[in-house]
Amino acid sequence: MPAPADRPDAVAGWYEDRRDRFRAEASDLAIRAAKLANVRLVLFLGLAVAGTWAIFAESPLSYGLWLAAAALTVAFAVQVRRYRRVERRRRHLSGLADLAEEALLRIARDWKTLPLRHEGAAGALHPYANDLDIVGHGSLLHLLESTGTRLGESTLRGWLLAAGTPHAGLHEQAGLATVRERQAAVSELAPLAEWREELVWRGRATGTPSPDPEPFLAWAESERFLPARQALLLGARISPVLFWVLLIAWMGEWVAWPLWIAPILVNLLLGWQLVGTAVGRLNQVRYFAGALGAYADTLEHLAGPSFAAPALKRVQAALRVEGETAATEIRRLYKIMQVAQPASSMVYPLIELTTLWNVHVLHLLEGWQARSGGRARGWLTALGEAEALAALARLRHDNPDWTLPNLNPQASAIEAQGLGHPLLRGEQRVTNDLTLGPAGSFLLVTGSNMSGKSTLLRALGANTVLAQAGGPVCATVFRLPPLDIWTAMRISDSLERGVSFFMAELERLRDVVNAAHEAGPFGATGDGTADQSAAEPPRILYLLDEILQGTNTAERQIAARRVIRLLLRCRAIGAVSTHDLTLADAPDLAMTAQAIHLTELVDEDGPDGARMSFDYRIREGIARSTNALRLLDMVGLTEPEA
Repeated sequence: MPAPADRPDAVAGWYEDRRDRFRAEASDLAIRAAKLANVRLVLFLGLAVAGTWAIFAESPLSYGLWLAAAALTVAFAVQVRRYRRVERRRRHLSGLADLAEEALLRIARDWKTLPLRHEGAAGALHPYANDLDIVGHGSLLHLLESTGTRLGESTLRGWLLAAGTPHAGLHEQAGLATVRERQAAVSELAPLAEWREELVWRGRATGTPSPDPEPFLAWAESERFLPARQALLLGARISPVLFWVLLIAWMGEWVAWPLWIAPILVNLLLGWQLVGTAVGRLNQVRYFAGALGAYADTLEHLAGPSFAAPALKRVQAALRVEGETAATEIRRLYKIMQVAQPASSMVYPLIELTTLWNVHVLHLLEGWQARSGGRARGWLTALGEAEALAALARLRHDNPDWTLPNLNPQASAIEAQGLGHPLLRGEQRVTNDLTLGPAGSFLLVTGSNMSGKSTLLRALGANTVLAQAGGPVCATVFRLPPLDIWTAMRISDSLERGVSFFMAELERLRDVVNAAHEAGPFGATGDGTADQSAAEPPRILYLLDEILQGTNTAERQIAARRVIRLLLRCRAIGAVSTHDLTLADAPDLAMTAQAIHLTELVDEDGPDGARMSFDYRIREGIARSTNALRLLDMVGLTEPEA
């Protein structure tokens, strides 16, 4: 049954119960498997003794011993089957218990212990990924990657990295419809916790890490080898049969001459023409063959339920092939690969010389390729989409106090209530209400050091990414128009590109302004602000954190004001955080700035002297205090007395 959907602590309790229950059952099964293994060993020893004794014993004792050996053989086979069934169940329960433990680590945001399954970072020039912690350790993808296969992970990664870029097409009706379909799928999958856990477990059975399917798909979609060589294939079928017929005839003295040598020579010639290519083609699939059984099980599980959400119905429709299921076709391929002879085998040369075995296996393989190879990419793409949707649904399930956002293409602002940072655990997270927009205005966030300005901007950006990927957001209400996201928050120099810190920041700001300008500039009024219609929705969300730190204070203020003015003239909304309390003193910026601030709380009468704390709550207006010098004193960096 699904976890309770009303309280986060109830969700954690549900996972704890699954973890403890499955671990206890798996422990009992491990004991049972050990006993079965011991019985299996005894039966094998008894079989060996009975068989050996029967060889040397005389009748009629030998007959009884042979009967005993046969009975022990049957008992041994039954015991092997029972052991495998118990061991398979033990692995299943242990895997589900591990998934429950992993879910608890996600709920606790225990980034150090939670496995990081994906590799690689986003490009340094990505519009927002590095500033908003989209990929990498302690990122949104780290939080979400409860996927089983590499396909699910790459699909989810792609959604997150494209959710705030023009490539997502969210400003078009089709792109917005896709997000809404994902939301419907997430809502349907969220309560199906046990089904989702099983989907992940079966996907993880493909391997750790899950093998890259691209070489397999490249083979599946490539041109077949044997159809253009039908004469050679016919020879490969006839020559081995002729060899065995002539060999048996010669050994039975039905023919006087060793005529079997002739087909052996033909086999050598055919092998030179075919076997090398056959082995190469088989090797293109062999690395993936170990995962095929698990893929079949996963696809079978995915095809099971009857879904109502259009995205899920479309996924299931992609898994049907002319009356057959994708799982059936994948299992058929798996069985073909099981009979292929590896070239590393010691008996491989003898088998190929006498049977041309792998040529026949390649013929079966290319028969599968002709029938189903062109559909394989669609199956795996559908599986990746289902896994990504299930990961977003898990986020919804595990955070019942979060909500699905309202994306409205006519909205003029972002409206958030109870907004928090999704990467912070529940008891650590502080939530706020804010409105960002309409276009032609900007949110000015001031405050003292460590007060939470950057975290507030990242909370806004990360939730916008989640919203536009189709997932839930860390808020009780979240309304927004489709937005392309651009950030300038964590700027660093680049030795590789020969770019200093200040130049890197200037280039980033140039990219942000250019993106806003290309999205749709407005006409400027005489005071430098934007002349715009309230009916015109914004297209760009910019988040700028302490920009232009690499220059002196006077020039930084002038330059920062210039950047903000350029953005205000475009169809954009955004937030700018700064320590500069006079940044918006210019009359035109004062008219367009929505000023909020965060501040410190100081207890002057603490037992160890003054104590500073932060509540991370938004307050209206410009900050009225600073704390840099007080923090210097608190850490012991006091000015020496004269």
